[in-house]
Amino acid sequence: MDFPTKMKAILKAERGLGLRYVEDYPVPRLKHGEVLVKVQAGSICGTDIHIYKWDEWAQRRLKPPFVVGHEIAGTVVACSPEIEHIAIGDQVSLESHVVCNTCYFCRTGRAHLCEKTQIIGVDRDGGFAEYIAIPAQNVWKNPPEMPLTLAVIQENLGNAVHTVMAQDVSAKFVLVTGCGPVGLMAIAVAKAAGARAVIATDISPYRLNLARRMGADRVVDVRHEDLAAAIHACTHGEGVDVLLEMSGAPSAIDQGFAALKEGGEAALLGLAPGAFTFDLNAHVVFKGAIVRGIVGRRLWETWYQARGLLESGALKLDGLVTHTFPMGDFEQAYHTFMSGQSGKIMLIP
Repeated sequence: MDFPTKMKAILKAERGLGLRYVEDYPVPRLKHGEVLVKVQAGSICGTDIHIYKWDEWAQRRLKPPFVVGHEIAGTVVACSPEIEHIAIGDQVSLESHVVCNTCYFCRTGRAHLCEKTQIIGVDRDGGFAEYIAIPAQNVWKNPPEMPLTLAVIQENLGNAVHTVMAQDVSAKFVLVTGCGPVGLMAIAVAKAAGARAVIATDISPYRLNLARRMGADRVVDVRHEDLAAAIHACTHGEGVDVLLEMSGAPSAIDQGFAALKEGGEAALLGLAPGAFTFDLNAHVVFKGAIVRGIVGRRLWETWYQARGLLESGALKLDGLVTHTFPMGDFEQAYHTFMSGQSGKIMLIP
C-alpha cells in the first residue's frame, strides 16, 4: 500500500509556550517490530497541558521538536514483516509507554517503571497527526463495535484504573481530589469496584456536575465549601479511607491528606507544576498513612482490568467525551480543556 510522504501534525516545535500545527511533517517509516497506525482520534490530557504551558516539569523533560499526543485510537495500515499477531485493518488503542523489555523492572513484572521508558508525545513522536509508527507490543486490539469515544480514552482510563486498584476501595470512603477527565473516570471506577461512598472535589461547577454523572455521592466546590466539614458529615466523622489525588494542585494535595484518616491510603497520580511545601509529619508519618505514586499503567494488567470492568457492565463512561475538534483547531481545544468547561476532548485528524 502506498502512503503519502507528508502529513498534518501538531508539534512542540521549540522550547517555550504553545504548539504549532503543520501540514508537511514526514510520515514515519516503519522500523523492525513496528506497525503503522492511521490515527482516527486523539484525546487531550493533563500532560498535554503541561507541555503546552512549558512549565517546570516540561522544561526539565522535553527536547523539541516532536509530535505531541499520547492518547490515540486508530486503524493498523501497515506492519513490519515479522509481526504475526496484528493484522492490517485491526482497530486499536495505543499504550503510550514504550519500554525496553530488558531492564530490571521490565524483567521483574514492573514494566511501567522501565528505566528506559519513552513516552509517545513526550520523548518520541506522538499521535496528534495522521499517522504514528509504534512498536507492535504497544498495540491493544479493540472490538470492531467499540465506539471511537471509548477507544480513544482507554489509555487514560488505564491511569484511573491503576490509581483506584492500587489499593482496596471496596466498602471504603474514597476522596477524589480533582475532577478533570481522569479524576472523573476514577470516580466511576471506584464506584464500579464497590466503594462505600465517593466524595469528589474541584473548583469547576461544570466538572463537579460531570462528577455527579460519573457516580460521585457528594461533590464539594472547595472555593465555597469547607471540605473538612463536608468530609466529617459524609463519613460519620471517620475521615476518608482512601485518597485518590488526581489534580497535582498543592492545595488539593494538602486538603486531601488532611481529610485522610489515620492508617489511610493515598494514591497520587496528579502531576504538580513544581516543588512545594508539604507537612510530611502531620499528613503521613503521624497518621501512619500508606502513600503510593502512580505512573502509567501496569503492563498489561491494568488494560485487562479496564476491559473486565467495561465488559462486565459495571463501568459506564457515557458522556465523558464532551467536545470534538479538528486537529487544526487545537488551540480552541486546548483552551476549552484548560477552562474547566469540558470533560474529555477528542481531536480528529
